[in-house]
Amino acid sequence: MERVKDWVNSVVVEWNLCPFARKEVVENKIRYFHSSAQSEDELLADLACEIALLDHSPSVSTTLLIHPQVLNDFENYNQFLEDADALLAALGKEGTYQIASFHPRYRFHGTREEAAENYTNRSPYPLLHILRESMVEQAVERHPDPEGIPERNIRLLQEMDKNRLESAFPWCKESR
Repeated sequence: MERVKDWVNSVVVEWNLCPFARKEVVENKIRYFHSSAQSEDELLADLACEIALLDHSPSVSTTLLIHPQVLNDFENYNQFLEDADALLAALGKEGTYQIASFHPRYRFHGTREEAAENYTNRSPYPLLHILRESMVEQAVERHPDPEGIPERNIRLLQEMDKNRLESAFPWCKESR
């Protein structure tokens, strides 16, 4: 879990990949939950529990559901996201929460595996980021250019020295 916290602080916040994260980190409103799930069904159960926890814990802004033992293959992980969204629907939580996806091998469709833009969604372990829709909407309303965030991030990472990028994401090589 420390590796994920380090990544959030040293990459996501320091590089401003998510301009909304700093406030949540400073205010200690991020829940980091390390799942011991060994199967997709167990992970779905953990996801349901984390959603219930968010429902009853207004002081927690968001949860990073870290699941290092399941869905290490990116293609399987990517397919699982449909199950995660289906769970949100089954729980009646569409529009209340959304799930952002991060994985050590994240790869946008049509990109080379080592393309810089893939690093915008790479994390030390597979994880599901459960976000409150209302907080996302508020943050987007306050940001001067929310639509420009992805392009800015891609440009930042493309301009970055390859050695610096690789040193900030050592787990990407480890997970090959």
